[in-house]
Amino acid sequence: EVQLQASGGGLVQAGGSLRLSCAASGFDFDDYSIGWFRQAPEKEREGVSCMNLNYRHSDSTSYYRDSVKGRFTMTSDNAETTVYLQMKSLKPEDTAVYYCSLRRNRIDYWGVGTLVTVSS
Repeated sequence: EVQLQASGGGLVQAGGSLRLSCAASGFDFDDYSIGWFRQAPEKEREGVSCMNLNYRHSDSTSYYRDSVKGRFTMTSDNAETTVYLQMKSLKPEDTAVYYCSLRRNRIDYWGVGTLVTVSS
């Protein structure tokens, strides 16, 4: 069974930085997509960033929501089966519970989120 666990959240001041991690286990895929989503208080869940991975071809392509471009960077570590979200220049509107999700053959797997709170 695929297991995803986001961690690294916390309380930071506006303009600060935070690095989130997503530990994944329970699968042996070499061609899949993994991404970060967030849900702010009283708002719907929205996509933040996603990465398409194909280790058979050593290929990696990432996409970012317009509002986080230039501030957030997503990376992956296949050996550790971990993905990261480096967040810089955080804004109060970035406050949300952040989740990671994996997609393989149109099946989505969701993990436990981590709370990011950005104070003004």
